Amino acid sequence: MADQKSAPGDMDAESFRRYGHEMVEWIADYLNHSERYPVLSRVQPGEVRDALPARAPERGEDFESILGDFERIIMPGITHWNHPGFFAYFAITGSSPGVLAEFLSAALNAQGMLWRTSPAVTELEEVTLAWLRQLLGLPASFEGVIYDTASTSSMHALATARHVAVPDVRQRGLAGRPDVPPLRVYCSDQAHSSIDKAVMALGLGHAALRKIPADEAFRMRIDALQQAIAEDRRAGIRPMAVVATVGTTSTTSVDPVPAIADICEREHLWLHVDAAYAGVAAILPDRRDTLAGCDRADSLVVNPHKWLFTPFDLSAFYCRHMDTLREAFSLTPEYLKTTEAAAVHNLMDTGVQLGRRFRALKLWMILRYFGAEGIRERLAGHMRLAGMFAGWVDDSRDFERLAPVPFSVVCFRFHPPDRAASEQELDTLNARLLDAVNRTGEVFLSHTKLDGRFSLRLAVGHIRTTESHVARAWELLQQQSAALL
Repeated sequence: MADQKSAPGDMDAESFRRYGHEMVEWIADYLNHSERYPVLSRVQPGEVRDALPARAPERGEDFESILGDFERIIMPGITHWNHPGFFAYFAITGSSPGVLAEFLSAALNAQGMLWRTSPAVTELEEVTLAWLRQLLGLPASFEGVIYDTASTSSMHALATARHVAVPDVRQRGLAGRPDVPPLRVYCSDQAHSSIDKAVMALGLGHAALRKIPADEAFRMRIDALQQAIAEDRRAGIRPMAVVATVGTTSTTSVDPVPAIADICEREHLWLHVDAAYAGVAAILPDRRDTLAGCDRADSLVVNPHKWLFTPFDLSAFYCRHMDTLREAFSLTPEYLKTTEAAAVHNLMDTGVQLGRRFRALKLWMILRYFGAEGIRERLAGHMRLAGMFAGWVDDSRDFERLAPVPFSVVCFRFHPPDRAASEQELDTLNARLLDAVNRTGEVFLSHTKLDGRFSLRLAVGHIRTTESHVARAWELLQQQSAALL
């Protein structure tokens, strides 16, 4: 039966129920059996685009046809992040409670720019972020707000640091001001590229970012940071902020945050901590030291959509000076002024976005459904699986590990001892191995470069990944590397 379109309006309730039930059945089956798909999409560039009409339809189409095209055209072009063999980048999970919460959020279509535009959107966000803050062991002085990604969170952190460092920057900006010297932001050479983009977007210029060399464990060198700050002050450059990383993108290394905090306090610099991936490890009692020193940071970001089973996107930003952030961003036109403004916080005051999705709903449901105990069990399981894989690499004659494994990511490469090869040849060999393994469709790994060497990365983080999936990845690596030789 086609859905009814006899009169202007939405899909009729009967059709919605029918297709809604069909989609829930499809999603449940997909989440339970995503292994039937190749992890990495096999379509060629332009294939999806060319399969679709160049113009929108003039007349509406029935939903069965739309779902048919979803299966026929869209699904082949999907790389399956919800596949237990997804080991690339940071493996993530859109868990079932989170998916259901997104369904409800879309139905409510709530907009949380003001408290009054949906009080529950604002207040549930406050409560849920307080729960997460307590689980992470952060002090109550940190107030939280939800953004989309860590890139946005870090940009807001640095914008607030700029607001502190440059008098009247909100009104007068930076251009043409003889009273404002060149500004400087510091991060390690392992920091995420979003920090580069933030300094560019904030008008500081890419040259304002000084990357501090890392040590042999890929952590920011404290001596090099101190030296860089001293050199810049002597050169008339104004240090503004330091970005420390807890769980770098390439190796998940952890910068020495306590020592960095000492420097920032002494030098009066804003300290922002990017703990987007690894911060949630602090939920485990025996890994509380993951966020050591972060209680002294000015701001910190953790991404529940990376390693806390939350459907993309949700970035939890915490700040010890949220009033300062609001000073930097709040702007209320007449049509948004309300009588209760003095008694509430409006989410629109905490950044460049006016509109705010009801993201807190999915994190709230996930924290309730799994509970702290269930979350700890799953995180510990992922780290155990990564440790197991790292042990296989260490025991192997033909593979070598290239970085420590503090969490659930292993960096390694194929390096058979009986094959005399230059670093360039090894890079080419490992790039071919990565492509061969990914073409099997059973797993998906990514790569990075460490000290100039091409490194394979296996990231464990999916809620349905088991020991058998990790073992299969290792088996494929051995099979494909043997075939290459």
